[in-house]
Amino acid sequence: MTEQQKFENAVYLRRDDCQGCTTCIKRCPTGAIRVRDGKAHITKEYCIDCGECIRVCKHHAKVADHDPLICLNQYKYTVALPAPALYAQFNNLTDTNILLTGLLDMGFDYVFEVGYAAEIVSKMTRQYLDEHPEGMPYISTACPAIVRLIRIRYPNLIPHMLPILAPVEFAATIARRRALKNTGLASEDIGIFFISPCPAKVAACRYPLTTDKCDVDGVLSIKDVYPVLLSHMEKIAEDPLKIAKAGRIGIGWGHSEGEANALVTDDYLAADGIENVIRALDDFESSKLSHLKFIELNACSGGCVGGPLTVENPYIARARLKRIKRHLPNLPEPPVPTDFGFWTNEIEYEPVYKLGENFRENLAIMKRINDITSRLPGIDCGACGSPSCNMLAEDIVRGKAKETDCIYVLRDMFSEEETYE
Repeated sequence: MTEQQKFENAVYLRRDDCQGCTTCIKRCPTGAIRVRDGKAHITKEYCIDCGECIRVCKHHAKVADHDPLICLNQYKYTVALPAPALYAQFNNLTDTNILLTGLLDMGFDYVFEVGYAAEIVSKMTRQYLDEHPEGMPYISTACPAIVRLIRIRYPNLIPHMLPILAPVEFAATIARRRALKNTGLASEDIGIFFISPCPAKVAACRYPLTTDKCDVDGVLSIKDVYPVLLSHMEKIAEDPLKIAKAGRIGIGWGHSEGEANALVTDDYLAADGIENVIRALDDFESSKLSHLKFIELNACSGGCVGGPLTVENPYIARARLKRIKRHLPNLPEPPVPTDFGFWTNEIEYEPVYKLGENFRENLAIMKRINDITSRLPGIDCGACGSPSCNMLAEDIVRGKAKETDCIYVLRDMFSEEETYE
């Protein structure tokens, strides 16, 4: 992995649409956004692609990069990888075969459910927990935003990350192998497309951290696929092909607690929503969760059904997914691949927040930050363009801001000048 690939993001700013309102800086969990000269700026090293800024930006200036549907035309044979969250976008869906057949009717040549791959990962996780009790509790690594968050903020928790590939990576590799076998085409003629609920998964497919290459060729957003797919589903609703393979466990991965429930244990914690996730990781770092076996974390509220690239309210979507699960069986355990499935690259701590090059330098810089912070009002209003007074002080020390960016400091300066006059 190159230095550039380490911090490539799927979330970006449409500068012309940004009004500099500072709403985003208050919601970013990693302090990745600043407003300077009336426009937001995203520091890519801090960004984890959680999509919180996309949700709260009423001017739609924060957007997620993904591939357009027209990209399907670049390949002779295309495979759809629908995320479990996709099923939850449609009202009154009880037969997942309708959705899968609709994808074929849209123009895909083959469909491989990410939910089926999730059942493989669930089985591997159960085995891994039984064979490696010394590392408990293990943190789920299915949410790429969580992986990125731990990588830059919680170095002590990296050894507790579950070193198993995410379901979409399993699905892509298995689907490519099947397509190569069934078609006889060259790999470059086969396009594997993941239908994603969030920008973090877009970034994970394009710039994987735990493996050298992901077999996904393109990532489509659920928002783009939904209206097209809906019309095709209506056409074939009465007589869909019987091609669904994902059962109750795999589909359940689309909402929070779905992954943990598949492990058949009560010794777990499941947190969703980035603020709750950070609270859980803080508690883990403070040794408050050491009695658990497994920690499932989802950056989006409700799990993947709450992703910013979905169309449905996450709570409605979660209820729908649970209803769909009632019509599905608990399938026999799927076979586990023997030649892939675990990380091939280790996650390394990326100290993006470091201030100095050594301990003494850090202490000196921290003293300067504290001195500046003591002169600021401490109300964390965000009017300066930084998320908090402490972060403004840090920006000042880094040379990216000045004290007079604070309107209260500026006001006091003018008041003093008027007094002397």
